[in-house]
Amino acid sequence: MTSVSTAAPGSALDGRVVRIGTRGSLLARTQAETVRSALTAAGVTTELVVVTTAGDKSIAPVREIGVGVFTTALRDALADKTIDVAVHSYKDLPTAEDSRFVIAAIPPREDARDALVARDGLVLGELPAGSTVGTSAPRRVAQLRALGLGLDVRPLRGNLDTRIGKVASGELDAVVVARAGLARIGRLEVVTEALEPVQFLPAPAQGALAVECRGDDDHLAAVIATLDDEHSRVAVVAERALLAELEAGCTAPVGATAEVVESIDEDGRIFDELSVRGVAAAIDGSDTIRASAVGKPSDADALGRSVARELLDLGARELVDVTEPSTPNVSKGESTDA
Repeated sequence: MTSVSTAAPGSALDGRVVRIGTRGSLLARTQAETVRSALTAAGVTTELVVVTTAGDKSIAPVREIGVGVFTTALRDALADKTIDVAVHSYKDLPTAEDSRFVIAAIPPREDARDALVARDGLVLGELPAGSTVGTSAPRRVAQLRALGLGLDVRPLRGNLDTRIGKVASGELDAVVVARAGLARIGRLEVVTEALEPVQFLPAPAQGALAVECRGDDDHLAAVIATLDDEHSRVAVVAERALLAELEAGCTAPVGATAEVVESIDEDGRIFDELSVRGVAAAIDGSDTIRASAVGKPSDADALGRSVARELLDLGARELVDVTEPSTPNVSKGESTDA
């Protein structure tokens, strides 16, 4: 007779204290706390370790410093064993894999959409021409301009409270930020419109967390893996494959979204399909190229790359080939607090 173990996953770590590394911003710490709580519930003893990154010290635009500065310090701390786990906003990570580490879990993803926070409760279409809208993400800048609303798009840095505070103070008429960040810090009440992907595609992997550990830490990786969400992982794999195939840098105006959806075949049987959509846009809003595909979730990487190749066939290279800043480990995305 085969016996079934009922031990908690954390028991495999023999009472080890697992140090979870995070940036010091409210959003980053909140994200890390969700992972810490889940591991604690699994019987793991944990502590939170705040790691200061070069990006946290700089006031320069992300386009100049490179978003890689937000992840490099965490990975360095992981490599030198100052921490055991790093919690990243997945969109901040380089698309190239680092053999030293493993993404042991992608927990259930937050809503990936971008959100508008505007004065007087206005939605995007109600903002008068000339309204000032803050965002430093080229992807958002390009898509806002492509809407042809005559908006005055201005650079924006700072944590989420700082960004939405610029609307409350009257410095800006609106800002566009990731809805996921606002959800995680409990500020969804400030959202005046969630921007639908049919009009405004989010960054690849937006709203997803990457829980990373050292590749040789097998017992810890196995415990972290219990937090993994299959559908979230499949979607992120497709979106990041699209970005990798485009070879787009952190300053590139590229958006992507993937979703596992239920379909019904001709015999009435229900099965899962993966829908992938991508966009590349000129930074001045003069041109927007879109492509999409549907396929098997098990083909997520290939599906994302096929959408990227279609975008390239339609002329996306000229839109996404933007010069990278000279920053180590520059990633293909936007900063955590974007």
